[in-house]
Amino acid sequence: MNKGEIKIYKNKSGTDIEVKLENDTIWLNQEQIAGIFWVNRPAITKHLKNVFVSWELDEQVVCSKMELTTQHGAMEWKIQTRKVKFYNLDAIISVWYRVNSKQATSFRIWATSVLKNYLIEWYAINQKRLQEKWYKELEQTVGLFKKTLKSWNLSQDEAMWLLDIITDYTNTWLLLQNYDEDILDETGKTKQLDYKLQSEEAFDSLKELKINLISKKEATDLFAKLRENDALQGIFWNIYQTFWWKELYPTVESKAAHLLYFIVKDHPFFDGNKRSAAFLFILFLARNRILFDSHKNKKIGDRALVAITLLIAESNPKDKDMMIKLLIHLLNID
Repeated sequence: MNKGEIKIYKNKSGTDIEVKLENDTIWLNQEQIAGIFWVNRPAITKHLKNVFVSWELDEQVVCSKMELTTQHGAMEWKIQTRKVKFYNLDAIISVWYRVNSKQATSFRIWATSVLKNYLIEWYAINQKRLQEKWYKELEQTVGLFKKTLKSWNLSQDEAMWLLDIITDYTNTWLLLQNYDEDILDETGKTKQLDYKLQSEEAFDSLKELKINLISKKEATDLFAKLRENDALQGIFWNIYQTFWWKELYPTVESKAAHLLYFIVKDHPFFDGNKRSAAFLFILFLARNRILFDSHKNKKIGDRALVAITLLIAESNPKDKDMMIKLLIHLLNID
């Protein structure tokens, strides 16, 4: 994505809004966000303040001061430049959840299309200069993303979450190009298992979740009900198994990735396999103290976790290694 590239978004009133594209995301200032959501600017200021005060997002990460060129108020022939705060797509979406503006839906559809096209164009332009081994891996992964975007009847939220994964994965993949392939560890970084989560504790935690979901009418009695009594136990035995006294999955990241994959794909429950898998994945990471990065942000955010869980569910079993690598790469981000 070119530095400072501009795209034009036309809102429902017919007003053109200049949208900055930079650093693989979309940037808007408060006035522009207010124009898209059809609310007054003070409301945007208030919601952004709440986003940062609650530590939902780090202001230094999602906010950037950029130059804004406007016409001089007193002299029509003169232009002036000033520094203005711009906010990226993560911040815009967080404000949307607070405003809940129906007018914002068309912008989210438009943003989805812009970022998707950017990814595909970037991939085509840079194809020749990518190393062969890594190029094939990226080609397969992006191909699965494109297939999913085309074949699923995705809600706009799900499409945006999937695009979060595309961006995170592509950035991580590019970062890996700086490492010599002989020293690259694709199994994860954390060798020491701090806490061995067992199937009994996992199932007890799911029962507590089930009670909560049923009380909110978000699940039925079939949620997390085992198809076979030892189905969950078998999955946990699998992630801890050894071969010739060596662990088959030697790192915490590898165990966590396989735990999520096996629960989604093996369907141990009558209902709620994806939700149960995501919940236990988070529990496993938290118990082993690798849920957060060095900046105290979740290594895989809530929206990204929903997207990747859906992606695993849709994936062909032959793509298992690709899905596991994707998860481990995201967990290796610090």
